[in-house]
Amino acid sequence: MEDQGKNREEGPQAPKSPKRDIAFVELYEWIESAVLAVVFVILLFTFGARTSVVSGSSMIDTLHDGDMLFISRWGFSADQGDIVVVTKPYEDNEPIIKRIVATEGQRVDIDFVEGTVYVNGEALDEPYTHTPTNRHYDMEFPLTVPEGHVFVMGDNRNGSYDSRASEIGFVDTRYVLGKAYLRVFPFDALGTVH
Repeated sequence: MEDQGKNREEGPQAPKSPKRDIAFVELYEWIESAVLAVVFVILLFTFGARTSVVSGSSMIDTLHDGDMLFISRWGFSADQGDIVVVTKPYEDNEPIIKRIVATEGQRVDIDFVEGTVYVNGEALDEPYTHTPTNRHYDMEFPLTVPEGHVFVMGDNRNGSYDSRASEIGFVDTRYVLGKAYLRVFPFDALGTVH
């Protein structure tokens, strides 16, 4: 008798819909995947890698207008000779792609007649330059790169607006988006960037 009374109190239970449970689980898994994907992309672009497109001719013959580069800040240490993408604010705040010529504490001097760049009194061997460094802007040389900064120039020295101009000047390494490692487009020029 007790069992019958118990059944009457609880009443009939509605059957659970397996379709509804499956739909809920699938929705939850989809949302979880989407959130994880967004977090992954944010972390990748913050600490990992991204692409950047060359605009202009300041890095000829090394890079050309329209080249797409794979860049990363992962393990970046601002070494002399690295090709970097920086967001140093000037004009329209567009990222610029240049080569690090000198790092913090190094002394830069340029003989604009001979077109030779000196770092710590030694002439740089720069087989990558398109032209000698004859163009002078308004920075006064010799100069010493301050702590936490780099001095950058384009490889097309007479067609590059770079650290020789006070508007760009020394670039704080916090403005460096990353070092260029790989050219991914055009496909016939696919390869590492030196």
